Amino acid sequence: MIAAAVFALALAAAMPDEPKTTAIVAQDQAALRAAPRDAAESQAALALGDALEIRGRQRDYLKVYDHRRERGGFVRAAQVRVLALAPGQAPELLAVARFLRDMPGYEALGIGYVAAYLVAAPAEQIGAEPFDALGTMAERLARRAATNTNKTRAAAITAQLDAVAAYGVAIRSFERDERVQLCYDGEAFRRVLALNADAEAKARAALGLTREDCIDPAMAPTERATFDAWRAGVLDRVPRAELPPHVRHRVRLRSASVWASIAFERARRGEDASDAANRALEELAGVERRELADGDVAAYDEAAVRVGASRWAATPARPMPAAGLAITTKPGQPGETCVTLIERRRGKDTTLAQRCTFGIVWSASASANAPGTALALAVQPLDGWRELWVFHRDGGEWRIDTAPPGTDGSLGYIEFAGWVPGGKKMLAARELRVGERFEKRFEVVDIATLAVDKHADAPASLSTFYRWQDAAWKRETVSLR
Repeated sequence: MIAAAVFALALAAAMPDEPKTTAIVAQDQAALRAAPRDAAESQAALALGDALEIRGRQRDYLKVYDHRRERGGFVRAAQVRVLALAPGQAPELLAVARFLRDMPGYEALGIGYVAAYLVAAPAEQIGAEPFDALGTMAERLARRAATNTNKTRAAAITAQLDAVAAYGVAIRSFERDERVQLCYDGEAFRRVLALNADAEAKARAALGLTREDCIDPAMAPTERATFDAWRAGVLDRVPRAELPPHVRHRVRLRSASVWASIAFERARRGEDASDAANRALEELAGVERRELADGDVAAYDEAAVRVGASRWAATPARPMPAAGLAITTKPGQPGETCVTLIERRRGKDTTLAQRCTFGIVWSASASANAPGTALALAVQPLDGWRELWVFHRDGGEWRIDTAPPGTDGSLGYIEFAGWVPGGKKMLAARELRVGERFEKRFEVVDIATLAVDKHADAPASLSTFYRWQDAAWKRETVSLR
């Protein structure tokens, strides 16, 4: 529940015949002094957005009590804003919160004004707007805290996090990729969805509640599956027809990512994942890249990689070839799938190689070259991460080599894109997140070593790739979007 405990304490302490006023700190690191003098000892550095109970005034100073720190003192009147928490002042408080909502660096102050409005306004007049503003500012403050690299500002941002926590704003933290991830818990956004908000407010709320980077990495698979189903439902509640194109595309991109995850989870449980995978592909296909806002290009690439990693779930099983190389699968240990490479000749199957994996084996992806010396197979061990297994003959023996999308293991896929005549080369497409950017490459790969001979950022820039790319791959891949 969104709380305004600090304001409630200030009101309870006010005398019946005095105006119900409180002060909110408007200058970061304002000093709470022991006496009303500049030379007096500073007892605490107040954070932007801190609420103080007013107990009197002496010259240029207000005598205040800080309930969060349980300490009284004096603060310069110019460093705070005195608020009258009465119904008649509610529109003014909301107007200031509306102004601060889109001002980076003033999130804690804006949240303080929202809390003041929620105390002052009659319950029947409170709509979705203050919760939309609160959620927007809380999410931005969490992002600033998570991405801040300035040690000088770190203490001030931490103090602002403590200040908004006093209003009931919960910022969760967990470790992701060897760093601490901070995320707003989304309570205000849930209220926006429950109230009669406009379409853009609902879109902001849905996007705030469904962020991939704010999912706890320690969440169990069953919990994650339930949560992703909930995320998909939240996004479906947004009235897309009423949105501007660039906002509608943001919702589509998030929905594509969510449905790609659902497809992976269903396939891992042995369920039919084709509907989820097709939904992910449809959402991605509905995005017009030229209509995206500048800040949404990375989100577009991320969604495409996630959809690309799970896209084989949309492809129905293919019949086993009557002759040549093929694969069969059977259960291994609990949760494990064992893949067997066989050669079919004159009605007899010869086992050539076998390997077991806890990843999802996309059997429909199996593709053998014309000489019968190699076969490529897509295997997805993680959500958003798909590898390529290459079975190939090495002298008189068969080997199974694995080509991962990259070395960091965060987000990416590599897929077979065609065979080069001669039986020694193959084509591959690769998309990978590297740090904060995405890389896409089209490659000519040596089958024996999986070393990349040549690569380019577009098929047309690589004559071998352009000439021998597989027609089925070209038709189904998302890398050519």
